Amino acid sequence: MINLILASPKPPASPQAIAFFDGQNLFRSAKRAFAYIYPNYDPKKLSQKICINQGWELKETRFYTGFRNLREDIFWNQFWRGKFAQLKRDSVHVFSRDLRYQNEQVTLPTGQIYTIRTTREKGVDVKIAVDIIRLAHRRIYDVALVFSQDQDFSESRRKSASLLRNKTPGLKLHLLFLVLHLPIIVG
Repeated sequence: MINLILASPKPPASPQAIAFFDGQNLFRSAKRAFAYIYPNYDPKKLSQKICINQGWELKETRFYTGFRNLREDIFWNQFWRGKFAQLKRDSVHVFSRDLRYQNEQVTLPTGQIYTIRTTREKGVDVKIAVDIIRLAHRRIYDVALVFSQDQDFSESRRKSASLLRNKTPGLKLHLLFLVLHLPIIVG
């Protein structure tokens, strides 16, 4: 007599997720929503919590931001360098770039003109979009968590979905754009 032991089928693997953080955008959102003046968030823990709640496996956390030049602002330059070092120790992929500075003239209601120093973050959104598409093309993830308020990522969403659909018919891509439009609570 032959005994056949049938192995029960393996449950489907959890969808693989990568979190993409627009660091300056997240900080401004937290500042508006909670009156934070200090970027005390933890991208990896936030990503892990969302993935656990959704039944996804967090494959990677990626953090992108511009930061202040040492000559322009010693405190924030050193703060971000320290935060980048900690994120890297936590196995977070970090992309950073110096902020661009320019002088702008502002006209007050009284007619007085003042020159103020402003910053611009250049190339960070483009890098996020390129990475979303590049990693989708390599089929590294099933779920992209994009932490940003920028709607500029809609084209990278369409391209990523198209790439994955063409390589694997029936595969569903989940691109989540988490937008913080929370009211400021005054207590």
